[in-house]
Formats: sequence, structure tokens, C-alpha cells
Amino acid sequence: QLLGINFQTIEMAEDREQFRNWMLLLNIPVPHGKTVRSVEEGKMNANQIGFPLIIRPSYTLAGSGGSIVEDFQQLENALHIGLETSPIKEVLIEKAVLGWKEFELEVLKDGHDQVVVIATIENIDPMGVHTGDSVTVCPAMTLSDRLFQKMRNTAIVIMQNLPNFSGGCNVQFAIHPTTEDLLVIEINPRVSRSSALASKATGYPIAKIAAKLALGYRLDE
Repeated sequence: QLLGINFQTIEMAEDREQFRNWMLLLNIPVPHGKTVRSVEEGKMNANQIGFPLIIRPSYTLAGSGGSIVEDFQQLENALHIGLETSPIKEVLIEKAVLGWKEFELEVLKDGHDQVVVIATIENIDPMGVHTGDSVTVCPAMTLSDRLFQKMRNTAIVIMQNLPNFSGGCNVQFAIHPTTEDLLVIEINPRVSRSSALASKATGYPIAKIAAKLALGYRLDE
């Protein structure tokens, strides 16, 4: 028995195609991309999306099998690696937003759709460096209140539309450094390295509270 989540909800977040379609259904902007299941299909779609590209395998952790592709020479090998790494042999080919600023919100949700933002995290390195390899700061240092509210409202919409989930989650955003366009990159419906960082920075016991929420406690309790 799974506590705090079910298999369908994991699939919504971890299956790249399901996640992309879910975000578009909520009118939440995501990078232009296409999910493919073969090298040939990947090559056909790469030109339509335009280089540089990010290869994101489904159901992998810590960016395993993912890569940045600058041209057709790198594409075939990157697709082979991504498809082999994904346990369901599926990758998302996505328009790379290299150089954009990257932020995360660490949030908690209970079984009654109550959501709270525990911390903001800013990657010092821009998009293109995996968040697990980047230097990060908590709280965010260069985030305007207007953009924070936009990220917060977006995260709450996502969490309240994430069914059968109670616990800790982080939502990753890319923000253009000059136009301030905002895109959602992914969510992780679980505690993660970011959760540990946020707990240390804030003194808030995220994993402990997430476990209680998974058992059925409400946030107000």
C-alpha cells in the first residue's frame, strides 16, 4: 500500500507526456516539446522544435540519461542514451531554455487540498546545469515579490489539481532573465534533495511533516 500518493498520480508527474499534457490542460506554460519512443521519431521532431534541445527521459532520477543537444550530430547518441535509461523507453525532446534563471518552491499539501510554501530556492547556475549539480541559495535572492506571487499561485493550482497526494513536493520554474516569462519545468511529488536543503535553511522539518500528512493529518493540525 502506498501512503500519501497512488500510482496514477506518480505517472501524472513522472511520465513526461502525461505531465506536459496535464500542464497544458491547466493553461500553465511549459517549454515547447514532444514525447518520443524511438530514435527515428526523435529525429523527425527535433527540427520542428529547434536546437538547442534538452533530452529528458521519463521515470529517471537526478537527470539520469538526460542531456543538452546542440545539433544533429549529437542528437542520435543522446536519444539512444535517453531511451535506454528510461524504464518505459520514452523521452521528452524539449526546447532548451539555456541561460534562464531557475527557481524551486518547496511545498506541502494535505489531503484536503491545503497547500503551504515552505521555502523558495534559487539556482545560482542558470538553466542548463542540473539543479542537483547547481549551487543553490535559500531563500531566493533575486526574485521580485510579483514573480514570487506568480510562482506561488501557479504551484498552488498544480498541487490542488494533483489528485490523491499528501506530503512534500517541489515545483521547478524557469524565468527569462529580461522578459520574466515563466515556464514550469517539472514537479517532484516526493521529498528530495531540495527538501533537505530547505529543511536545513528554514529549520522546518519537511520530511517529518510530509510523513504525517501522508498518514492523514491536516496541515492545520
